Order: sequence, then C-alpha cells, then structure tokens
Amino acid sequence: MQDADRKVSLNDLRGKIVVLNFWATWCAPCVEEMPSLVQMQQRLKGKGVDVLAVSVDVDESAYRKFLKDHNIDLLVVRDPEQKSNNLYGTFKFPETYIIDRGGVLRRKFIGPVDWQQPEIVDFLSKL
Repeated sequence: MQDADRKVSLNDLRGKIVVLNFWATWCAPCVEEMPSLVQMQQRLKGKGVDVLAVSVDVDESAYRKFLKDHNIDLLVVRDPEQKSNNLYGTFKFPETYIIDRGGVLRRKFIGPVDWQQPEIVDFLSKL
C-alpha cells in the first residue's frame, strides 16, 4: 500500500502481530472505534502488536484533517482506490484482520470493536 506519505508492506511487519484495520472518516462506527484502537496500540506496542490503519477516504483533506484533529498516533496509509481492502474481500467498514507474527490471518472483525476489552487484549497478547 502506498500513498503520498509512505509505502507500507505487510512483509515489513513480519515478526509482529498486525491489526489491519480498514476505515474511513465518513464512517461513523470507524470514528467511534478509533480511540480504542489508538489506546490498544499504545498499550501493546511493546509486546509486538502494530496497528496498520488503511483509510479508504477519497477526500484527502478530510483524511488529513481527521488525523490531525484526533491526534491519531498509528501507522496509517490512505488507499482511495480501495485496492488493498478489495484483496481481503472487505465489504463493510470498519473491518479488521488480525495477522500473527508468521503472517497467518488469525481473526476477522466486521464492524466496530472496543479494543480495550480484556478478552481482545488477552487474545492479542498471547499470539
């Protein structure tokens, strides 16, 4: 995935647990979910958990304003053509994939998640 700011490959994240989140600023459940995703990243980064948040926003200015206004401290990339989420068959936002250290897809969430739930933190911590 590549946008104007960065190029990200899942291969670059091999050896880490990747929380691959597809979202958009126009998606109310995505906006609702984002703070818990950021908090979970801060809590588990030291345990090798990295969030890769892929925005499908077409409007780059809305995307940048959202990141700035909400102080989003995650690895984010914008994919307005939705090439990456189409590879996963994503059809609803937010949609999140948990990929283990070996690159194996372990879990999929459709819809918003409270990433602070003990069972989710426990699941990610044990991968």
